[in-house]
Amino acid sequence: MDSTNQLIQPVVALIVWSMVMWLWMYATRLPAIISMKLEMDPMAPRGEQMAKLPASVRWKADNYNHLMEQPTLFYAVVLALAVMGVSSGLALYAAWTYVALRIIHSLVQVLGNKIEVRFAVFVASNVPLLLLVFLAARAAFF
Repeated sequence: MDSTNQLIQPVVALIVWSMVMWLWMYATRLPAIISMKLEMDPMAPRGEQMAKLPASVRWKADNYNHLMEQPTLFYAVVLALAVMGVSSGLALYAAWTYVALRIIHSLVQVLGNKIEVRFAVFVASNVPLLLLVFLAARAAFF
């Protein structure tokens, strides 16, 4: 397999994980809505109805939303590296490390949501992301 394709693998892996979280979110949210007999009111302020769900159900949606935020930078920087032909072992290692830490972040959030641990994992995930940004900036500007 060519090294550019190898660099795309962590991108695809994180997208697959995002879809797992999407499925997990609805697999818990829909039964909770049904069991609580919540009536969906389109006039209710945003988030008001979902706030009635148990915290453990909301954590899945919160995490899915998190996977739609900062990882967009990851997708962009890894795809930029691939387009520029930067596929070093360091870039590949940083990309997989980022993906692993985001999966750990998800599991911490949805299984117990210990905020201190979740924050530490989030901060740690920024290290490989910053490395990827550095590699992309170096390739693009120098």
